Amino acid sequence: GLAAGLAARGAEVRVVACDAADRAALAGLLARVPAGAPLTGVVHAAGVLDDATIGSLTPARVDTVMRPKADAAWNLHELTATADLDAFVLFSSAAVTFGSAGQGNYNAGNGFLDALAGARRHAGLPATSLAWGLWADASSMTGHLDDSDRARMSRGGLTTLTAGDGLALLDTALTRDETLLVPIRLDLAGLRAQAGQGEVLPAVWHGLVPPGGPGGLAGPGRPAAARDAGPESGAGGADALRHQLTGLSAADQDQMLVDLVRVHAAAVLGHTSADALRAGRPFKELGFDSLTALELRNRLNTATGLRLPATLIFDCPTPAAVAGHLRAEMVQEVATGPLPVIADLDQLESALSAMAPDCDVRDDITRRLQTMLSKWIEAQGETGPDDEDIKFGLATPDEVFDFLDKEHGTL
Repeated sequence: GLAAGLAARGAEVRVVACDAADRAALAGLLARVPAGAPLTGVVHAAGVLDDATIGSLTPARVDTVMRPKADAAWNLHELTATADLDAFVLFSSAAVTFGSAGQGNYNAGNGFLDALAGARRHAGLPATSLAWGLWADASSMTGHLDDSDRARMSRGGLTTLTAGDGLALLDTALTRDETLLVPIRLDLAGLRAQAGQGEVLPAVWHGLVPPGGPGGLAGPGRPAAARDAGPESGAGGADALRHQLTGLSAADQDQMLVDLVRVHAAAVLGHTSADALRAGRPFKELGFDSLTALELRNRLNTATGLRLPATLIFDCPTPAAVAGHLRAEMVQEVATGPLPVIADLDQLESALSAMAPDCDVRDDITRRLQTMLSKWIEAQGETGPDDEDIKFGLATPDEVFDFLDKEHGTL
């Protein structure tokens, strides 16, 4: 195949198998490089996957991925340190740059490659780390991916590279002086469409696609729960969602949260509508796995402002069950309770925080707040040292001096 094609063009090709993570084996191989044709370039392209969420990783699963990445790269680095190399190229992954759920071991291995390239450059040695995106051609690492896996990856803004694209980018990278490059193909149109529909975009894309994007927060066709508590608005969206829930009955709260869960579940699965996702149907039947479960958890964290467990959909196996969990976490009492007053106090606190330090009415506001607090405490029938502190704070200068005269005598 490749060797024969290169030989036909006049190149002398030797294919030798060696475990580069085995230092002794690699040293033996390098020792056989003829002096008349010295080593001038190294390309480290090895990789193995063993995906799992962090809680499921074991030392063995970490070693499976790290050994061909980190151990082999380090051996190549040390054993060629005195060679007169033109290039030392490490094949890393864009997963390190953009994040990839369920690939903690793989990301760590590629992160090591990026750091090694930087260390070599600092030592005056050649090095380039290429954080590749997904290639279109199936390989031993990507052959297991199905359409849903590729759809989930494409929602991250990346599309696949053809072999021609990859080789052209490799040629370009070798002409540049940067230590770390990210050769990828972006789907900017898709990212803009996601932003226009109120989807959460990683911060790394905000320079290309501003948060909210075209179409604003209320993208067409989105249910009210998803529009009004848009996850892209972060803490603001979560606060708006809580405020909405406060004014609803328990049944309406449940419905709003069920809609929210279904909308995000549909987005994770790549559906254009949440209509097919019934509230009582198990996530497992809908096609969720550990990675899509984590993606849904992350989306709901952003939308609600909560810190939900990674096992959320396994603990709460249906959209309705997740909605019930969200309601229990977010809603303490229905609208007839004191929550509207709490919301009003939150708004008042925000308004006071925004006031300028030299505002003319600060003293008047302080006195009114102190009076309100004093009346509130008296109405509750409570007593304590704070009561006297409040009353003292309300006193006029003349009352203060009169108090001192009575307690200590006239000076």
